[in-house]
Amino acid sequence: MATQTETLPAAVGSLSLAGEPRKITPLEPSGVLDKYQPVDLTPAAGRQFETVELSDLLDAPNADELLKELAITIHRRVVVFFKKQQKALTDDQLKRLARKLGTLTGGEGYLHIHPTEIGREDNEISPIQAESFKRSRDKRSALASNGWHTDITFEPVPSDIAILTLTQIPESGGGDTLWASAYEAYDRLTPAFARWLEGFTAEHSGEQFHQVAALRGTPLYTDVRGHPSNKGDHLKAIHPVIRINPVTGWKGLFVNPVFTKRIVELSFDESAIVLNYLFTLIKDNHNLQVRFKWDKNDVALWSNTSSFHNVTVDYQGIDRVGHRAVSLGDKPYFHPEAGGRSRREALGLPKWLEE
Repeated sequence: MATQTETLPAAVGSLSLAGEPRKITPLEPSGVLDKYQPVDLTPAAGRQFETVELSDLLDAPNADELLKELAITIHRRVVVFFKKQQKALTDDQLKRLARKLGTLTGGEGYLHIHPTEIGREDNEISPIQAESFKRSRDKRSALASNGWHTDITFEPVPSDIAILTLTQIPESGGGDTLWASAYEAYDRLTPAFARWLEGFTAEHSGEQFHQVAALRGTPLYTDVRGHPSNKGDHLKAIHPVIRINPVTGWKGLFVNPVFTKRIVELSFDESAIVLNYLFTLIKDNHNLQVRFKWDKNDVALWSNTSSFHNVTVDYQGIDRVGHRAVSLGDKPYFHPEAGGRSRREALGLPKWLEE
């Protein structure tokens, strides 16, 4: 009988220690956005702007300089928020912004098309609606913490940055989103355990979207989903358990409860035990998380390379509506000689166990 991973394309997104490592050269912030007086929301994650319109940055004469700095900030702070936005971003602006943030930091400018997005005129924009969220869950867990995930890690080339704006929010409140830092999750590992994990890869699967499509009565989108490597109906990929963010050069944990199914090099039982601990680091540590309360036209931009997120489904009705664009980055990468460091090491902060 074939094992769970024998059908996976081993060369796609997988860890390889053969040959010369790809040296990571981090991009350093210039401070060009400091004049807008952003505020860091927690030590580990989140930076918020309230005195500037994001659309103005996009259309500024020095837009490339500003947006490159924004992209670097997103990858360093893992999520950036723009509050008090008077001008709602259009779908075209969302897509232009997502492409710019990717290409200005070394990406190719591809936007993801979700495998369930079929029959829509513009499938590079994902509508966010409570109704579609509920229809996709035939087995709902009573534990909200099971929803922590990183976007589309089942793709061989997953996302680097995602952008979401909400144009309608629940009148009764609720619908907050939480983000957690993959850098800080890595820094919670003891050095010996971290070195052990750095030799492993994990299987990520989005096979549940076959069921979502069936419930909606539509086929999966199997054409190229942005990057040429992302195509077909085999929604699985293998990625390193620890990856290096190519923008920051920082190491982060790259497994998540929704899409990561097993560690390839371990037995089923060993993998389950290790993943359960790693997922617990993400879900149970509120001191590596930030929680965001939405207002109309707010914008959140986050690094799918180095964060996890989870929506709080505590509202009634279908009155939470938004639009999302997802930029594609590179294949997740790790090599022990690539020059990656932990965030705390890079910033000169004490190790977590020494605080």
